[in-house]
Amino acid sequence: MEQQTVCKTFKYKLKPTPEQERELERVVMVCRWLYNTALEQRITLYRQRGISLTRYSQEAELKDLRAEMADYAAIHSHVLQDVLARLDKTYQAFFRRVRMGQTPGFPRFQGRERYHSFTYKEIGNGARLDNGFLVLSKIGRIAVRWSRPLAGTPKTVTLSREVDGWYASFSCVDVPKQLLEPTGQEIGIDVGLESFATLADGTMIHNPRYYRQAERQLKTAQRRVSRRKKGSKRRRKAVRLLAKAHLKVKRQRADFQHKVALKLVQQYDTIYHEDLQVANMLKNHHLAKSIADAGWSAFMSILSHKAACAGRKVIAVNPAYTSQICSGCGVVVSKGLSVRWHSCLECGTSLHRDHNAAKNIERAGRARRGEVA
Repeated sequence: MEQQTVCKTFKYKLKPTPEQERELERVVMVCRWLYNTALEQRITLYRQRGISLTRYSQEAELKDLRAEMADYAAIHSHVLQDVLARLDKTYQAFFRRVRMGQTPGFPRFQGRERYHSFTYKEIGNGARLDNGFLVLSKIGRIAVRWSRPLAGTPKTVTLSREVDGWYASFSCVDVPKQLLEPTGQEIGIDVGLESFATLADGTMIHNPRYYRQAERQLKTAQRRVSRRKKGSKRRRKAVRLLAKAHLKVKRQRADFQHKVALKLVQQYDTIYHEDLQVANMLKNHHLAKSIADAGWSAFMSILSHKAACAGRKVIAVNPAYTSQICSGCGVVVSKGLSVRWHSCLECGTSLHRDHNAAKNIERAGRARRGEVA
């Protein structure tokens, strides 16, 4: 029987008092110190003695560290343990990339503007909910702007600092699925740049290009930062304004992607899409900005999650030759990226290349499921 619950994260804006906000900033600062200190310890011991420290060996030292230093003693132990878990995760990712022959990217020290969150890894131990307030150990009761109900059982909570304030992200388990009635419909989608996505039925979803629209304002904000003296209050203010401009673009894009994904999930039982390697595609410097602006990876992630919550299916297929093969007869019709129209001399099929690709994606998805196209 299919599982009827999912894991889900709910994010809410916090309304801390000025004193609580200063305390949250202090916790982030101390966590960053611990992260950098633990990283330096790992590097030094390996260089001098060839010893590879583990996460658990470093966690064992936390008790003595908290006994000696008041700054660490003032923070809940689970928060400090999570910092070391984060560091260990970056090391594991580094070794994984080495094994796969990718660019390793060794863990680096975190500057003030790169480390901006901390986690209580167990709700009920250091963090709890009480009458609509988030109660944090050694920080106090913080008001929460409950924009939607919290579902399931919250397990962890992460406090993060963004340019417009503080947010709490609750990771919940056993969140009930909101199953939709079957529609009996399937569709293939081809994401692109000319249109954000083209469906196998010929429907084209407009590409809003939020970053392109905001480039002029972003350019002005960036120049304002460049003119300010480093370390000055005016520069910090200019940096905040630039960050807010980027945050607006990010949220516009996410809002659009959520709405498109929701509409597709409500309309179709099964959705087929290309299994794109977006990271490799971003190496094309002529298209990288437009690809990043479209946000294909984020959209596919959102679509998959919404489908899982609604009991729908999202299936990725091999993208090879989906634009070149004729959807009418299966003949390969070679064409460059600049050629936007598919015309087959064999069977006379004539349609937009993205529409042709979407039809091929749908056929390949059905074949993968063992169906006859």
